[in-house]
Amino acid sequence: MGTCIRNLSDSAVLVAADDTWIEGKAIQQLETTARLAGMHRVAGMPDLHPGRGYPVGAAFFSVGRFYPALVGNDIGCGMALWRTDIPTAKLHLDKLEKRLGNLDLPLDESWQGAVAGLELPTTGHERSLGTIGGGNHFAELQQLDESYDDAALAALNIEHKHLLLLVHSGSRGLGEAILREQVDLFGHQGLEAGSDASSHYLSRHDGALRFAEANRQLIARRMLERLRADGERLLDINHNLVSPARVDGLDGWLHRKGATPSDQGAVVIPGSRGDYSYLVQPIADERSLLSLAHGAGRKWMRSECKDRLAARYSVEQLSRTALGSRVICADRALIYEEAPEAYKAIDSVVGALREAGLVRVLARFKPVLTYKTRGGCC
Repeated sequence: MGTCIRNLSDSAVLVAADDTWIEGKAIQQLETTARLAGMHRVAGMPDLHPGRGYPVGAAFFSVGRFYPALVGNDIGCGMALWRTDIPTAKLHLDKLEKRLGNLDLPLDESWQGAVAGLELPTTGHERSLGTIGGGNHFAELQQLDESYDDAALAALNIEHKHLLLLVHSGSRGLGEAILREQVDLFGHQGLEAGSDASSHYLSRHDGALRFAEANRQLIARRMLERLRADGERLLDINHNLVSPARVDGLDGWLHRKGATPSDQGAVVIPGSRGDYSYLVQPIADERSLLSLAHGAGRKWMRSECKDRLAARYSVEQLSRTALGSRVICADRALIYEEAPEAYKAIDSVVGALREAGLVRVLARFKPVLTYKTRGGCC
């Protein structure tokens, strides 16, 4: 146990098994990030993959300054898991798909009271609330496939007879606007802790976290209303953020870019849209900077997916998965970019975390119906 936490240097570690797919470019980006001014330690997760200059699937701990560019342009991107009262018996996917309709459009006036009740700061991005967005974001009905800890699931009231709803989205255009402001003013040099500029960013950053959490709540409530169902939120976790932390006896700043916290209770680590998701109980460990993988992680660049897959699969074939689930995605380019083959196998990612002694697996969930877009958002 713990042998999957590998030291790349004095300040960089990688959580990975021997068979974990990790691109050399991603490791190079991780090691480059470790050399930033004030950076104390960095940790790559099993879903590590290259990003735009900085890797995705990693955590970074700095002292004296922090880096908005490491958080990225989707502050508060994360996942919320809801328990629903939708029965798994006699599922009618045609009916569920029809009832969902189009979730890409802004919320109508009937939602004004619900939005006002969230008491969010005015941002100019309110029309995005309740919408999923593009990229790897989704909302997915799932069912309990395997229980590995009946007592833990009973405590959460998760059972085979009712579906779950997993929502993956973030702060939409708000996070992009905040990052653009920072890069225009300061480039990628980071912000000195305690400065006026850092206080301004953190204020906007924290507002974006609230916006992202509210967005996931509204997406879930919108879907449940369409499906004529009730539900209850079980957890909501942010994957992209920066926050004060104490690591190695030092006070500093913990950045997560596509990383799940391991110090906030049970979390879901999803696979691709044609793969399982896992509910796990984290085991907090400073070696991994109190972080875990946030998903399967990409294997292929988006630009190469269609060329690799178009001869093998039609759009219609990609809307049906090997696990018997459906994917609603009317964007013909996106459905290739998000094909299961473009991602690592989730079992390899969760397996590496388990071998490293960082998680205890509680349950496996199977996808039933995934909503990405009807073609109006991407």
